[in-house]
Amino acid sequence: MGETPGDVETDEELENLLGFLRDSRGFDFTGYKRSTLGRRIRKRMADVGIDSYADYRDQLETNADEFGSLFNTILINVTSVFRDSDAWAYLQGEVVPEILAQLAPDEEIRVWSAGCSTGEEAYSLAIMFAETLGLDAALERVKIYGTDVDDEALRDARSGLYPARTLEALAPELRDRYFQQNGSQFSFRADLRRRVIFGRHDITRDAPISRLDLLVCRNTLMYFNVEAQTQIIDRFHFALRERGFLFLGKAEMLLNDADRFDVLSMRQRIFRRRPGGAAPPYQPAPVKLRSGFGGELHSVARNRQLRDLILDASLGAAVAVDAEGIVVLINNHARVQFGLTAGDIGRPFQDLEVSYRPVELRSLIDQATHERRTLRVNGVERRIGEEVQFFDIMVQPLVGAGGTPAATNITFTDVTVTTRLKAEIKRVREDLETAYEELQSTNEELETTNEELQSSIEELETTNEELQSTNEELETTNEELQSGNEELETMNEEMRIRTEELDETRAFLEGVLASVAAAVVVLDKDLKVKSWNRGAADLWGLRQDEVLDEPFFSLDFGLPTRELEPVVTQCLTTRKRAAPFAIAAVNRLGRSVTCTVQCSPFDGLRDGAVLLMEEDHNRGRD
Repeated sequence: MGETPGDVETDEELENLLGFLRDSRGFDFTGYKRSTLGRRIRKRMADVGIDSYADYRDQLETNADEFGSLFNTILINVTSVFRDSDAWAYLQGEVVPEILAQLAPDEEIRVWSAGCSTGEEAYSLAIMFAETLGLDAALERVKIYGTDVDDEALRDARSGLYPARTLEALAPELRDRYFQQNGSQFSFRADLRRRVIFGRHDITRDAPISRLDLLVCRNTLMYFNVEAQTQIIDRFHFALRERGFLFLGKAEMLLNDADRFDVLSMRQRIFRRRPGGAAPPYQPAPVKLRSGFGGELHSVARNRQLRDLILDASLGAAVAVDAEGIVVLINNHARVQFGLTAGDIGRPFQDLEVSYRPVELRSLIDQATHERRTLRVNGVERRIGEEVQFFDIMVQPLVGAGGTPAATNITFTDVTVTTRLKAEIKRVREDLETAYEELQSTNEELETTNEELQSSIEELETTNEELQSTNEELETTNEELQSGNEELETMNEEMRIRTEELDETRAFLEGVLASVAAAVVVLDKDLKVKSWNRGAADLWGLRQDEVLDEPFFSLDFGLPTRELEPVVTQCLTTRKRAAPFAIAAVNRLGRSVTCTVQCSPFDGLRDGAVLLMEEDHNRGRD
């Protein structure tokens, strides 16, 4: 069947809605699979009672809170501590030792959890390395980046607080070692928490974190189309060191990247970056730092004052971060623009909002420092209420005289007016081009109008024939529906007969068991009671409802069941009937008796067994 005009309109409306989300809120879903994305958006539309994408866009424009509900529906955060324990066991037992073997004893271990959601995966990584290296070594060497596009999920991740049910998969000793109870919740230990850095990052657009030993991105790629997945894998390949490891989810795999990745474990979805394939980074000339401002100025305080005045007089906002990630300089424009104060100097840069909003800067700082080149990000959007600003950001690494990284200077150039002017010029140019095209097409339209009027008559005649054909199809459909209804009624009658037959069979079997004078007990593969006939109730004094689904060898009813356990175990193992076994017991009347027990495998119940117990009257008289 061909595509109907309604389908085309729906697809166009969905694309328009995705463009609106990207332009208004910075969430670019254009790389997501349309089937999955459309299904989730329509689910949210159904929740608020809206039928069309155009009407739902109007809802978003008039109700800002609806964005949060929509993003929570689209960005399904499914995660847990050590999710898929087998994969984590393989990672800790096979991959981590190889990572450590490739690095010097004091070299930093860099890990990225992409699509970390509410942080359980990133904290699982921290626990895994702490258990492998020891806590002190992990605090010195391991640095873990957790990123996601969902700001609400990242707020939960940064808090490190989880309810008890979230940590059920964690062994009690690990939970006590790495979490501290805080009321009804548990908080991740503070010293190891400082080795985990959370930030907003879009893996389809933002620059990747580089020089990684391990990159974990589980069950995230499956939401993107093939083109977006290819771009993301390219970024992951760049981000990993040679022989670095990529850990994907159960629903993802690399089938077309054998030239760039080796398969370490396809079952656990763990791959290793093959050597080669990356160009050497550009190395700029080192920047020589001078200790003084001039020969005639000897006062350190005077130099600092002049430096601050020069920084405040510069046109753009500027923030400087030293090699340890501590803020050392903030000029006046940065304080005004981003709400910073002089008290923020000396704080870790990662604790400031500007480090991850309007763009993730910490990964850019690491990349610029590693590659020793200035990075630029143009046209970054920042929203303050209803106001929208645009910045060109430059991240410039500063290298000391000894060739070691000294600091990083970050400058923000406000290009809001320029960006808006360019957009307006572009819009006007497009409008003019459109108007010119419309004028040209008007003449053509007038010429074709006569032809269209003549063809309209033919179309009306064709339409009449199509309507007649449609009427015939509707009549055929009605007959098919009637036939389908009759089939359903026939199936319903067959199901009723089948149910009656099953009821009769069940009643027959229950009657057989009830008529057997001996005690008959049926056990499942877990040695729990599945059937307890009337003979068993008369012999031991327990009703079936008292013992059903209870462990047989834990029951206390006058028969020393533990003496039977080896016989039952052997019967289950060999699947052969055991010889009769006589055992001393006490019946329901409290009288000592000798009970003969015979164990047989139960073919009707997988790995089950049947116990036949009879009181040996001959032995009792002897």
